Amino acid sequence: MKIRPVILCGGSGTRLWPKQKKHQAKQFIDFGNWTLLGKTLERVKASIYDFPIISTNSKYLKQVKQHLKKHKISKFKIVLEPAKRNTAPAILSTALIKDIPDQQPLMFLAADHLIEKVGLFNKAITKNRKNLNKNNIFIFGIKPTVPSSEFGYFLTKRIKGSINKVSRFVEKPNKNKAKQIIKKKGYWNSGMFYLRKDSIINNFKKYQPAIYRNCNKAVLKARYKNNVYYLNKHAFIKATAKSFDYSILEKTKEINAIKLDIPWSDLGSWKEICKMYGKNKRKYFNKKNVFHRPWGSYVNLFNGKEFLIKELYVKPKGILSLQKHFHRAEHWVVTQGKPKITLNKKSFVKKPDDTIFIPLGSVHRIQNPYKKPVKIIEAQVGSILKETDIVRYKDVYGRV
Repeated sequence: MKIRPVILCGGSGTRLWPKQKKHQAKQFIDFGNWTLLGKTLERVKASIYDFPIISTNSKYLKQVKQHLKKHKISKFKIVLEPAKRNTAPAILSTALIKDIPDQQPLMFLAADHLIEKVGLFNKAITKNRKNLNKNNIFIFGIKPTVPSSEFGYFLTKRIKGSINKVSRFVEKPNKNKAKQIIKKKGYWNSGMFYLRKDSIINNFKKYQPAIYRNCNKAVLKARYKNNVYYLNKHAFIKATAKSFDYSILEKTKEINAIKLDIPWSDLGSWKEICKMYGKNKRKYFNKKNVFHRPWGSYVNLFNGKEFLIKELYVKPKGILSLQKHFHRAEHWVVTQGKPKITLNKKSFVKKPDDTIFIPLGSVHRIQNPYKKPVKIIEAQVGSILKETDIVRYKDVYGRV
């Protein structure tokens, strides 16, 4: 029996587009002829996996089908949620469909994660398969590269053999607390789960019987057409909206960890997106997109839908104009040098890996008072992303 991959594809991507009514869900964003869902679908083509099941909602059905066609996946099942009820009902409903035998191992993947070294990832899944039973749950931890406050963490203790039991979860700590957790060998909680179908059922029956009852009804009364399960709305909306972490992981004692030291990101912030483009800038670099200015130069790395990624190069003693924009906000990640930043009435110096957010309409400037060049990856986010959207207040090169 192969491992059945289940791809959770219901996220709306609001973290990247705050205050915008119309925005793109992160898993479908074109980052340069690839999407996160596309990368996930390619991963589950490995020989260890059976055909995929995708959990999503009617709003995304067309895009999911387009992705399956593009990636030449002809065998699949889609479970369609009639309303948003968080990850607990989504995970349970998908597991309850009759295609899945009771003891089948299920690998729950987020549609919007970027995972590298996929061979190591699949090897860990295969290795731990023999340890799955009717009650336990394996979660995936990623070795932290920085003390980030954007992710949850967990701590473990070694039990029999090579199994690491999760001893404690820590929800998105501040940076100082994150440093302490990393010293104690804490790992990022990736939000990926590995368990058998009977384990999901047993855990929900024990800890969330009402969610189990309503989801079971929603699946039994589901309409099935063209590989799509349309869950029964009347039953499904009665299921309490809870996350899988809160409803199951925080209650059961049988959670084990699979620890991975691989490049991983959920691209959940413009900082992470900027870093991804910075890391892969050779792939995106085009001489035609380099523009020279009196203060240095910039290169447009990728022009996406309502976002533009640039790399700015500010030469020693270079000063950009004091300016603002009417149609865009900007997210900056410093990759080299120590820029002096003016933001409205404040000035401060930043160093590599620091981030700066420039809200729409803010007056701002970059200066390089030092001998070493400054490099910044910039994400412009907004409806108009043109050089014409610059209002200059001061400029040492006489461009006001």
